[in-house]
Formats: sequence, C-alpha cells, structure tokens
Amino acid sequence: MPYRKLGRTSSARKALFRSLVTDLFLYERIQTTEAKAKELRKIADKLITLAKRGDLHARRQVAAFVRAELVSDESNQDVVQKLFSEIAPRFKDRNGGYTRTVKVGPRRGDAAPMVIIELV
Repeated sequence: MPYRKLGRTSSARKALFRSLVTDLFLYERIQTTEAKAKELRKIADKLITLAKRGDLHARRQVAAFVRAELVSDESNQDVVQKLFSEIAPRFKDRNGGYTRTVKVGPRRGDAAPMVIIELV
C-alpha cells in the first residue's frame, strides 16, 4: 500500500488532508500526529511545486484541492493567493523538501506520537 489509510474511508481521508494542508498554508505550522504529518508532507510538497509553476492551470489544480478560506479579514486574500504570492516565491530556488517535522512527544490520552509540521 503506497499510502496510510489512517482508519478512514477515502472521502474522509481526502477531507482530512484538505483541511490539514489548508491550515498548514494558512498558519505555516500546525501540530498533528506523526502518521498524518508524513502523509501531509507528500501533498503539501506537490501543491507547492504546482504553485512554483505559477500558471493558470496550476492555480486551478491547487484551488480544486485547497479549501477556500480567507487569510485575514483585512486583506481579502485567500489561501490559494497566499500560496502563489508568498509561499511559492520563497521556495523558488529549492527543489523539494519544503516542510520540516519536529517531534514534540506523545499526546496525553492515547499516547499518539505528536509532531509540529512547518514550512521551512
């Protein structure tokens, strides 16, 4: 199996990763479980690579996956615009490896290994 199922149906898994990748681009660092972060890294790297291309087709592909959410009320900028205008130019000279994971220890309750995943 080339990916983790995480005990979810395919539609629930897609919804989970849409939310996680949107929050990662919005806040640039999030805390989640290690298994989710390892899968999230693959998706985020592909979307950032698309954003580095910068053409209309890439923008539509990213917009089809990322949730439409405003960055702030004052700027009227959504997550897709932030990805293309701020995040992608930051990584123009980098060939992959756009995220970093830092282990923070087990979660209280079920002792799941937790990490902070952030943009480099």
